[in-house]
Amino acid sequence: MFIDRRYFRYFDWLSFLLTLILLSLGLLFVFSATYTLERPYSIFFKKQLFGALFGLIIYLFFCIKDLRNLTRIGYLTYFGILLLLLYTLSSGWIGMGGQRWISLYFFKFQPSEIAKLFLPSFIAFQCFGNQIHPMNKIKKIPFNQFITPLVILFISFFLILKQPDLGTALIILFSGIILLWFVGLPKKFFLIAGLIGTICTPVIWKTLRPYQQQRVLVLLGHGDVKKERYQIEQSKIAIGSGGLFGKGLLKGTQNKLAFLPADHTDFIFSVICEEWGLVGAIIILLLFALLFSRILLVTMQIPDILSQIISVGLVIHILLSVTINIGMVVGLLPIVGIPLPLFSYGLCNLWITLATLGWLNNIAIRRFYY
Repeated sequence: MFIDRRYFRYFDWLSFLLTLILLSLGLLFVFSATYTLERPYSIFFKKQLFGALFGLIIYLFFCIKDLRNLTRIGYLTYFGILLLLLYTLSSGWIGMGGQRWISLYFFKFQPSEIAKLFLPSFIAFQCFGNQIHPMNKIKKIPFNQFITPLVILFISFFLILKQPDLGTALIILFSGIILLWFVGLPKKFFLIAGLIGTICTPVIWKTLRPYQQQRVLVLLGHGDVKKERYQIEQSKIAIGSGGLFGKGLLKGTQNKLAFLPADHTDFIFSVICEEWGLVGAIIILLLFALLFSRILLVTMQIPDILSQIISVGLVIHILLSVTINIGMVVGLLPIVGIPLPLFSYGLCNLWITLATLGWLNNIAIRRFYY
């Protein structure tokens, strides 16, 4: 198969470079978080390195795949994802307090992660079909056309919530709602939904599992520092002890002395702050900000609504994940188990993130084709 030369001319090299930088830094800190004198290159680092290399192949695949076919495939695939979510609840692999994985013996994956990738194409196709519509020729969508996407969205939310995986369920819900608002979901819906949500707050609180309630209470200052508050307190100590320039790579004491739980997964940003300090944290945040700014700039240049909807939906779940992860490790949000994209250890999340960024680059390439 020959690749059109226009791919190289219009390829978004800036977003790709930012992705490579963030991915490389992620590998560096997985290495640092899992380093020991006895075993410098841990199994986690080796798996993440393999995941990064294979993830770049996934990135390029989503770059060159025809957008129209990708949208149709994404739309149809989402129905399969719902079946996988149902299967996960009945026969999924159990680990870390949840039933979220499907085991293929040599590999385990989370259908909820794949849902984040294909939800935007489902909503876009459901609202506009596989047609090219110039932005200035879009007519207002009647509310009844939003019913199916809303029903599917809430089914997805509750299936993931039942695993239980509150963090991913909220990302799916917020991503879908924001995307439907972008498409044109009436403001009246949000007002009514907000009113109902406020009234039902006591009921929602009762439906949360005890450990989920505890996480909210910890955010509000409750809990013993040696029990319920231990994880967030150790995270704050690691972040604060890094100072301005950090203790140096491989020299984080909270990390190396095993005080910080989940140091190579959900709390890897705490390791960054301890070893690279405030300056390092700002560099990471600026790199993410540059990547998101570049994607949004490209999104504004897309001439058809279908690709623009997909682009907005794809970037939302990464943006929410970064915001929620950093918010929870610094104590501004409850701990909900959301990984930091391109940094936290975990192959499934890494591959979905790279597939998302590859799809976004595909849209960037083809914005000049219309």
